Amino acid sequence: MENTATSDVQLRDVIEADLPVFFVQQLDSAANYMAAFTAKDPTDRDAFTAHWVKVLGDKTIQKKTVLFHGHIVGHISNFEQFGVPAVSYWIGKEYWGNGIATKALSKFLDLVKTRPLYARASKDNIASIRVLQKCNFKISGEDKGFSNARSEDVEEFILILDTNDH
Repeated sequence: MENTATSDVQLRDVIEADLPVFFVQQLDSAANYMAAFTAKDPTDRDAFTAHWVKVLGDKTIQKKTVLFHGHIVGHISNFEQFGVPAVSYWIGKEYWGNGIATKALSKFLDLVKTRPLYARASKDNIASIRVLQKCNFKISGEDKGFSNARSEDVEEFILILDTNDH
């Protein structure tokens, strides 16, 4: 039986009308800190819009809006990063801790058949690492990169979902 807290998590194609919600979500400083690798200036609406126009126009990027009880709570996508297929997600801070990210990622992995599939999370983003591990990603390496949100180099884990893991 499905957990009632996550039974109403749905995915649908991203539409332009979702973007104002995504923009407001990315303004949260605590969420930016946890994500670490974010936009240089999350308040720059023009840069945000330019980024999403590019994403929406790129047919090689699979992108979905995450809905919970019919409300937009975030987004999830599959794209090429550092020459490998990757997955990334953003859930609005007010929805953290409800299992939504895990349920959304699980549903997304049913749609995205590419394996191996990679993900990255800052080492101190325990919640995101746990979401990935619940969906059978395994830590496969480490890296370090400059975090706009933290204005410093941040260590991160590289996680992988192999062929038979989901």
